[in-house]
Amino acid sequence: MPIKLLPPDLASKIAAGEVVERPASVVKELVENSLDAGSSHITVEIQGGGIQQIRITDDGHGIPGDQVELAFQRHATSKLESQEQLEAMSTLGFRGEALPSIAAVSELTLTTRPAESGAGHTVRLKWGDFTHSGAQGAAEGTSVTVSDLFGNLPARRKFLRTTSTEASRVQELVSRYALAYPQTRFQLTVDGKQQLLTPGSGSPKDALAAVYGAGVAEHMLEVHGEAAESGYGVDGFISPPGLNRANRTHMTFFVNRRWIQSRMLSFALEEAYHGLLPERRYPLAALNLDIPYSQVDVNSHPSKREVRFHQEGKAFSTLQRAVRAVLVADSPVPQMRPPQPAPGHAAAAAPSFFPRISFGGQGGGRGGGQAGGEQGSGGHDVPYPSQLETLDPAMPRPAGPALKVVGQLKLTYIVAEGPEGMFLVDQHAAHERVLFDRLRQGSQEKEPLSQPLLEPVAVELSPAQVDVLREHGGFLKDYGFGVEHFGDNSYLLRAVPGVLASQGQGDPGKSLVDVLDMVAFEGMLRQQEDVLAASIACHGAIRAGKGLTEGEMTSLLEQLEAADNPHTCPHGRPTMIHFSSYHMEREFGRR
Repeated sequence: MPIKLLPPDLASKIAAGEVVERPASVVKELVENSLDAGSSHITVEIQGGGIQQIRITDDGHGIPGDQVELAFQRHATSKLESQEQLEAMSTLGFRGEALPSIAAVSELTLTTRPAESGAGHTVRLKWGDFTHSGAQGAAEGTSVTVSDLFGNLPARRKFLRTTSTEASRVQELVSRYALAYPQTRFQLTVDGKQQLLTPGSGSPKDALAAVYGAGVAEHMLEVHGEAAESGYGVDGFISPPGLNRANRTHMTFFVNRRWIQSRMLSFALEEAYHGLLPERRYPLAALNLDIPYSQVDVNSHPSKREVRFHQEGKAFSTLQRAVRAVLVADSPVPQMRPPQPAPGHAAAAAPSFFPRISFGGQGGGRGGGQAGGEQGSGGHDVPYPSQLETLDPAMPRPAGPALKVVGQLKLTYIVAEGPEGMFLVDQHAAHERVLFDRLRQGSQEKEPLSQPLLEPVAVELSPAQVDVLREHGGFLKDYGFGVEHFGDNSYLLRAVPGVLASQGQGDPGKSLVDVLDMVAFEGMLRQQEDVLAASIACHGAIRAGKGLTEGEMTSLLEQLEAADNPHTCPHGRPTMIHFSSYHMEREFGRR
C-alpha cells in the first residue's frame, strides 16, 4: 500500500481521540480553560452522562470576537509563544488542541464576551465545520455547549460506560478542581439536579466540606511542608488513619494546582501511612505539590494527566515527609486494646488475649475515632510513620515514656513497666532507631563513626552496585565506609561504620553490598542519606534472639527515650506497644 496523506477530517478525528476520551475529558479541558481565564464562578451542566449535552459557563475574561474562529484552529493558543515558556508552563492549557478536538467529535456552540466589549460573539460548529458565526448579546465570560458527543464516531461511543458512570466521572473531576481552587465557586448540575456547590470563599476547609461533607472535613488534618533548599512545597489535607476508604479514588494530587495522576505520588502517600491503615484501605487526601515550573514537564502526556519530574526523589520526599510529620504529631504512641465484638453480637465469655492495635489515649490524637469515615474491620491503626523519617527537632512531640525493665520475652522483646501500664519493646527496632539517630548526627556534624579493618576486604560489585557507589560515594564516606577502587568492578573495603564493627558483623563486605542494593532499590524515591543510615542501622542493630542483661536492656531503653522519634524504627515499624492499665484491669475483671 503506497504512503499517502490522511484526509483532513480523518486526521482531526484521530487527533481528537488523543485529547477527548469521554465526557469527563471535555469537562476537564473546558474547566481548565475557564480557570486560566481567571473565572471566579464556573457552572457545569450535563445531560445523559455528558454524552447528550455538556454546558460550561464562566465569568472569565472571555475571547475577543475577532479571535473566536481562530481559537478553533489546531495549535492556536494565547498561552504560549516560545520554547522557553513551554519549559516552564504556569497555565493549565497551552497546546491549542482542546477546542478543535472537542468540535471535531460533537456539535458545539461557543458564546463569549470580554469585559471591555459591548457585544458578545457566538459560533456554532458541527463535526469541526463552522455553521454559524456572528455577534450576539451575552454576559461577560464564556459559555460552551457540547452536544451529541461522538455522534460521528459510533465506534468510540459504544466503548463509553453507562450514563451514570460517565456522570460520576464528571462529578469526580469537578470535585477535584473545586478542592484545588477553593477561591472559585463551582456548581455542578446533573440531569437538572444540583450535585455540587462550593462557596468559592477561598477557604480549603469550606471546599472540603462541600465535596466530602462537614463531618469528614472536620476530621481532616492540614498538611504544610516546605523544602527551602529546593523550592519544593506541599499543602493540603489528609485524613487521620481512622478515616479511610476501600480504594484510591479519594487520593487527589495536584502539581502547581494542575490535577494529575501519579503512581509515584500515590506510593509516597501510601508509604507515609505504612502500618497505620488496614490492608487494602486507603486515606482521603487532597495535596498540592508546589514545584518550580522549570522542574516539571507538563507536556509528557496527550491529555496532560501525567507529568514528569526533573527530580522525582525530591517530589517523593517532600510529600512523604510532610504527610508523615502530620500523622506522627497527631497520634504518636501505639496502644494495645482487646478486640471489640461486632455490632449485634454479645462479647465472648473469655476475651481473646490477642488484641488489635489502635490509637491510645496517651497521645491525645484524633485519628482513632471513626467520625465521618469508614473503618476497616480488624484494622491496624498504628500511629507511627513510614520509612526513613527523622522528625524536625523543632516540631513538638510527646516525650517517650519512662520505662522500668521487667525482663525479656522470647529473647526478642523487652518487657517494661511504664506510668500507664506495660510496654513491649522490640529490641531490634529500638536499637535501629538509636543507631539511625547516631549515624545521622555523625553525618551532619561531619564526624562519621568509622572503624578501620585490620585487613582490607576485597568486594566484587555488580555494574549496578558500582553505579550506586560512584554516585553516592560521598554519603558512604560520611557514614564511615572506607572504599578504594581496586580495578574494574573490584573494590577494597578498608573501614566500616563503627556501629557495624561494635556488633561484630562477620562479613563487612556483605554489609556494603546490602547497603548498595537498598540504595539502588529505594534511593530514587527517598533521601539517599536516610536510606544509607537506615540500612547501616539495620545491619548494626542487635538481633532478635539475642539475650540481653538487665543493664543492657536498661541502657537501650534510656537511649531510645532520648531519640527524636522513639516510637518507630527508621523503616516505620513500631519500637514499642502499650498495654494500658485500664485494659489490663478490664481483662482481669477488675473493672
